[in-house]
Amino acid sequence: MVDGVEVGSLVILHCGNPREKMWGLLMRLDEVGVVIRGLDLDSVEDWLRQEKAGGERMIGPTTFFLPMSRVLRIDLDESTTAINSYGDRYRTACGREVREALFDDGGIDA
Repeated sequence: MVDGVEVGSLVILHCGNPREKMWGLLMRLDEVGVVIRGLDLDSVEDWLRQEKAGGERMIGPTTFFLPMSRVLRIDLDESTTAINSYGDRYRTACGREVREALFDDGGIDA
């Protein structure tokens, strides 16, 4: 495993067949695949706005498995000097840790 990419890390998964990106908390990583609690990367901005507004929750994170055959790359969700990570942006906007929010269903029935 690559240094820093471990269970409990916030990551961005790049997938193929179909091509998509996922963001969330890494729950499992092994030769079989990856389990993440999170969202499609295209939905993260909408989720962040929803959480900041504190209104009705229409978007929520889910737990999903992706087989390793679909995983092209795993990036840590890290801030740089030019851009804040999704986790840091959530903390700034909402005033709490994103890891807590990923497991807070907010009354959404599964």
